[in-house]
Amino acid sequence: MSLSVLVIDENHIRASIIEAGLREAGCSPVTLVREITGLLELVSQINPDVIFIDLENPNRDALEYLLQLSRAVHRPIAMFVDRSDKAMTEAAIDAGISAYVVDGLKKERVKPILDMAVSRFNAFSRLRNELERTKQALEERKVIDRAKGILMTARGLSEEEAYGLMRTMAMNENQRVAEIAQSLIIAAKMFSGTTS
Repeated sequence: MSLSVLVIDENHIRASIIEAGLREAGCSPVTLVREITGLLELVSQINPDVIFIDLENPNRDALEYLLQLSRAVHRPIAMFVDRSDKAMTEAAIDAGISAYVVDGLKKERVKPILDMAVSRFNAFSRLRNELERTKQALEERKVIDRAKGILMTARGLSEEEAYGLMRTMAMNENQRVAEIAQSLIIAAKMFSGTTS
C-alpha cells in the first residue's frame, strides 16, 4: 500500500534526504513544504496519510506550533530534530507525535521510522478508541441503572424484571437498551416536573 506523505522541512538538503528515503519506501505522492505557517489548512487540502517534520534546531515557538498541529490532525507524525531536551521530548510525546527522532536523519532510516510512526499511531488509535468505547459503555451502564431504579420504584419491579422490561421494549422498538433507558429517564423527568 502506497502512503502519501507531507514533508515539512525548511532545509532543502535535509528535505531531499527524507524525500529520497520515502520514495525508496514506495511512498507516493511526497509533497515538500518549506514553511511551517498555515500548515493546518495545507494538511486539510493535501490530506496526507503521514506527516514528516524536520526541525534542525527547533525553537520553542516552532515546536509548540507543530505540537498543536499534531493534536489537531489525526494521522501519524514523525518528527526529526538535531537536539532535544527532556521537556521537548515529553511535549512531543504528549502531543501524540508517533516518532520523535533526535539526531538520526539518514536516508536508510526513513522507512523504518515511517513504519514505526504508522504502527505506533495505529496502536495509539486502537487504545484511544477502546477507551472511548469503555467510557461510553460506563455512561450507558449508569443510564440503564438509573432507568432500572425508576421502573423499580414506579412499578414495584425487581432489578431483573426492570431490566427485562427494558430489553423487551428495546427489541420491540428496534433500539438499544441504553436508548430505551434514556427515554424512560426523560419521560420520568417530564412527569415529575423536575429538570435535574
